[in-house]
Amino acid sequence: MNLSLSDIVPPLRWTSPGQIAPIADDPRLPGVWWQAIPLERACATLGTPQVAARLADLAATCWGHLMVGDIMPLIRFADPVEAARTPEIVGRDIVHKLFTAALERLLDPAGAPVAPPVPVRPDRPLPEIVNEVFAGLDDRQRAIARDRLYAAQRATLDELAQRFSVTRERIRQIERDLRDHIEAWLAGPETAPLVAHVSWLRGRLGSAVPADDLATAVPWHRTDLPALEIPVWRFVRTLLTGYDLVDGWLVAGGADELREKTRQLFGDGPHPLPEAVSLVSQLGVREDVAERWIMAVPHLRVLDGHVVAWPRSVNEKAEAVLAIAAKALTPEEIQERIGEDYSLVGIRNQLTADDRFLRVDRNKYGLTRWGGEQYLGIREMIAREIERAGGEVSVNTVVTSLTGRYDVSESSVRAYAGGPGFERTQRGWIRVAGQEAAEPYSPRRDVSETRRCFRSRDGRWWHRVDVNAEHLRGSGSPLPTGFAAHLGMAPGSALTASAPSGDVVISWHNQPTMGSIRPVLVEFGAQEGDHIFMTVSDSGELLTRFLQSAAPSLPPLNRALHLIGYTAPVASDAEGVRLIGARIGLPEGLARDDVLGRLRERGDRDILAFLDPGIP
Repeated sequence: MNLSLSDIVPPLRWTSPGQIAPIADDPRLPGVWWQAIPLERACATLGTPQVAARLADLAATCWGHLMVGDIMPLIRFADPVEAARTPEIVGRDIVHKLFTAALERLLDPAGAPVAPPVPVRPDRPLPEIVNEVFAGLDDRQRAIARDRLYAAQRATLDELAQRFSVTRERIRQIERDLRDHIEAWLAGPETAPLVAHVSWLRGRLGSAVPADDLATAVPWHRTDLPALEIPVWRFVRTLLTGYDLVDGWLVAGGADELREKTRQLFGDGPHPLPEAVSLVSQLGVREDVAERWIMAVPHLRVLDGHVVAWPRSVNEKAEAVLAIAAKALTPEEIQERIGEDYSLVGIRNQLTADDRFLRVDRNKYGLTRWGGEQYLGIREMIAREIERAGGEVSVNTVVTSLTGRYDVSESSVRAYAGGPGFERTQRGWIRVAGQEAAEPYSPRRDVSETRRCFRSRDGRWWHRVDVNAEHLRGSGSPLPTGFAAHLGMAPGSALTASAPSGDVVISWHNQPTMGSIRPVLVEFGAQEGDHIFMTVSDSGELLTRFLQSAAPSLPPLNRALHLIGYTAPVASDAEGVRLIGARIGLPEGLARDDVLGRLRERGDRDILAFLDPGIP
C-alpha cells in the first residue's frame, strides 16, 4: 500500500500546512509527512494510536464543523451513524477511537471479512455505471427521478400526481422506494469507483465552493445520462451528503456557521487580501475560491486590496474606509469609496458627530485613535496660535503656520485675523480681543422656548428652515434670537459656518441674520415647501438635514411629527405627543395639555394646527 494519510483524509489536502504543522509535526518524520510518506511508515514510526490522536486533534481544532465521515470517508462504511455527526458533537475521545479503528483495519485487514472480488472494468466510464441504475426504471419512476430527485427546480407532489393520475401519497411512496433503491445500489461492489470519486470530490471541493465548480470538476460531470436526460453532476450532487446548496454555493457543515467563522476572522480590522485568503483557507475554503467566498459572506467587503468587516451603519463603514486608507480623507473621498447610496451631507454630519473621527483639516477627517491636532476652523486656529505664542503673535507667523499645515488660503487667514475677535497691538501683530466686563448675552427666550427649534437624540438643537422662493434665489434670512444665542452669538458678533458648498456667514446687527444657503439647497435639490434642519457644530461646521415637504395624504399626527423632523411610524397619539415634547425640551411624563401649551408659547402654530385644529 502506497497511500499517504492525506489520501484517506481529504481535508489534509486543502488545509494550510501552516495550520496542520503545529499539531501534526514530529521530529521523527519529515516535513508535511501526511502527504510525503506512506501511511504505513508514519504509523510504524509513531504508532497507529498516535497518528489517530494527531488526526483527532486536527478534527477538533480545524474541522469541528465537518462530519466525521467527511474527514475520513472510510468511517462511513464502518460506523455510518457516527460518520454523520461532527467532532464537536461526538467528542474528541470517540473521534480518536473511530480514527484508530479505521487505520488499524486499513493497515491490517487480515481480521476483516473478505469481500467478494469486484469485477474490474477500467475501460468502463462512470456515467455508464450511473445510467444503468435508471435505465431499468419505468416511465413514471424516471419522471420522478428526473423532475423531483435531481431537478434544479423540483416538481411538487401535486404536479406529479396530476400528471400520472394518482394520489400525491402514491408519488411520495414511489419517491421513497427510488431513494431506497439508489441507496442499496450504492452499497454494492459495482459502485466502488463512484464512491471513490465522491470521496475525491470532497477533498477537491473543500468546505465551500461555487456550485458551478461541481459541474466542471471533471469533464464527464457534464455528460448527459440518457435514461434521465440530465447531466451526471446533478446526480453526483445528491451523493455529497453534508453539503448545503446556499446562494449558489456548496457549503459543508452549515452555511451560517461557516459564514460566521469567516466574519470572525476580520473582527480586528482590515487584512491585506493575500493574508485574508490564507486565513479563510484555514477554514477549508480552497485558496482559488477564497476571495469569491469572502465577497459572498454578508457584512464583509474587499476594498482597495483589503478585506474588512462591512457593517450596516455609515459610521462604521467610514471607519473601515479610513483604516484601509491609513490617511485622512475628505468626505467626498469617503463617500466614493463606500460606493453606496449615502448622501454627502449625511456622511459629513456623522464624521462631525462621532468621536471616532477627528477633523484634521478644513475638509479632511482621520481616525481619533491616530492622534494629531483637531482642526477647529480658521478663527479658532488663529486663537490657538496666539495662545501658543504667549498672548500675542505676528500675523505673518500665523499665516505661515496655518497655510503650511492646513488647506486654507493666505487671504482667508488675513481676513479672519483682521475681523471680530482679534485686535492689533503693534504693526503686524495681533492678540485676542479683550473680553467685555458685562454679563454674557441672555436672550428673552432661550432655544427651548424658540419657534421651529428642536432637540435631537444626541442633544443638539436644530433650527427648521421652511424653504421659500427667497431662499432659492440666494437671499439671506433672519434667525431666531434664542437659536443664535444658543450658537454662542451676541449682538454685534458674527459666525462663519463652513460647508462643502461654501461658508455661510451668520451676523448679528439689529437681529441675527443668516447669509445665503442657496448652494446647500441646490445640493439637496430642494423646492419650495421643503425643510432644512440646521445647526453649527463646536468646530464651526454647518450641519444640515433635508426633509421633503410632507405628503397631504399623511395623517395629521404624522404631519405634525414631520415638522419636528421625525418621519418614523408611531404606535399611538400619546407616543407622538411624547416625542414632540422631548424634541422641544420638555421633561418626560408631562400631559398632552402641557405639550400643547408649550407649543403655543413658542409660537409653533403650524404643529398645533395638526394636533388640535380647535386651538386658537
